[in-house]
Amino acid sequence: MKIVLKLEETALFILGIFLFNRLSYDWWWFLALLLTPDLSMIGYAFGNKIGALAYNIFHHKGVALLIYGIGCYLSIESIQLAGIILFSHSAMDRIFGYGLKYGKGFKYTHLGEIGK
Repeated sequence: MKIVLKLEETALFILGIFLFNRLSYDWWWFLALLLTPDLSMIGYAFGNKIGALAYNIFHHKGVALLIYGIGCYLSIESIQLAGIILFSHSAMDRIFGYGLKYGKGFKYTHLGEIGK
């Protein structure tokens, strides 16, 4: 089953690239911004529960799609870009086995324990 999930996330990552390609930004923006959602891990400096909450907000595909949709509705490319980056980053993380976090620690995710 893990292979199927990785293939699905790979397809979603490719969708993110496709959507980015429809914007007027140069490609280096995608590469430069792709890891920025990981700044949410700073929340772990304030404890596991706050860290998990911050991480999950920035890695939830529903939030990413909401931001992208708002950008489309308002015709503001920078907001669309933010949604695409959040979406693509989340898909990329899940390809590598990093899922949404539980409050008991960074390595506990909805996809299983990291490093096991």
